[in-house]
Amino acid sequence: MKRVLVVYYSQTGQLQRLARALCAPLEAAGVAVDWCELRPLRPYPFPWPFLRFFDQFPEAVHLDPPALEPLAVPADARHDLVILAYTVWFLSPSPPVNAFLQSAAGRQLLRDTPVVTLIGCRNMWLLAQEIVKGKLAEAGARLSDNIVLADSGASLTTFITTPRWLLTGRRDAFWGLPAAGLGDTQIAGAARFGVALAAALRDGRLDGRAPVLRGLGAAQADMRLLPSEKIGRRSFQIWGRLIRALGPQGSAARKPALLVYAAFLVTMILTVVPLTMLLRAALRPLAARRLRAQKDYFEQPSGSGTERLAARGP
Repeated sequence: MKRVLVVYYSQTGQLQRLARALCAPLEAAGVAVDWCELRPLRPYPFPWPFLRFFDQFPEAVHLDPPALEPLAVPADARHDLVILAYTVWFLSPSPPVNAFLQSAAGRQLLRDTPVVTLIGCRNMWLLAQEIVKGKLAEAGARLSDNIVLADSGASLTTFITTPRWLLTGRRDAFWGLPAAGLGDTQIAGAARFGVALAAALRDGRLDGRAPVLRGLGAAQADMRLLPSEKIGRRSFQIWGRLIRALGPQGSAARKPALLVYAAFLVTMILTVVPLTMLLRAALRPLAARRLRAQKDYFEQPSGSGTERLAARGP
C-alpha cells in the first residue's frame, strides 16, 4: 500500500478543505493518507485583533519559528509522498509551516522523499515558494510538483475582502464585492491533482525527480506582481528588524511602531504598488523575453499548461 503524509496548518479551514479535496481521489484509490495538522503551542486567534495581526509580521518575515506541539506522526515514519500545504503570511510561508521545515522531526520526515507543495492564497506566492524550495533542499527532500490556487478576485478587490475576512471572520460578498477566498468550484477542482498523483503512485512514476502534474494548470504565476512582492518583502524585512529590536511579540513598546507601519503599508499599497504595475506594463514589450523566462522559472516544476485538461474534454 502506498502511503502519503499531508502536513498543513489551516487557520480559517480553507486550506484544510483544499487538501481534503485533493486527497479524496488518493483515498478512493486505496492510498493510505496520514494527516499531520501543525499546532502552535500558542494558538493564533481567528478572527485576528488588529494589532496582534500586524505584530506577527516581523517574526514571520524573518522566519523565526514558533514552538509547535509534537507532531501527530513519528519522525522516523516513511512515506511515498509528502504533501506540504501552506498559506502565505506577509509574503512568507506561514510560521507553523516554517517551524516544521526548520525542525529536526520535520526534516527527518522530508528527507529523501518526494514532496508536492500545495498553496492556497490571496495572490502573492512567488517569493514564499522560493523560501520553501530552499528549506526543502536543506532537508534533502525532492520537490516533485507545486500546486497553487489563488483568490480569483482582482488585486484591489482582495485588498479589501481578505483583510475583512481575517479581522472580522466574515468572508461573504458585500457592497458588490465578491466573497473572499477560494470558491467552491476551485476547491472541488483540486481533485484532478489527486487523480494524477494516485496514477503516478500506482505506476511508480512519483519519485520527485520529474513532475507528474504538468498540463493540469497547477501553477499560474502573475509576473505583474513580482515587483510588488520584492518591494513588499524588502519593506517587511527592514521594518521587521526595527520592530523586533523594540521588544518581543506582544510588548507595549511595539504598538506605536506597528500602528505607524500599518499606515505606511496601506499607503504603499495604494500608491507605490499601482505605479509599479503601470510602469511594468509600459515596459513589458521591451522585456518580453525576460518576463517569459521569469514566468517559466516561477511556475516550475509543474507549470501552468492545461493541455491534459483539454484532452479530457467536457
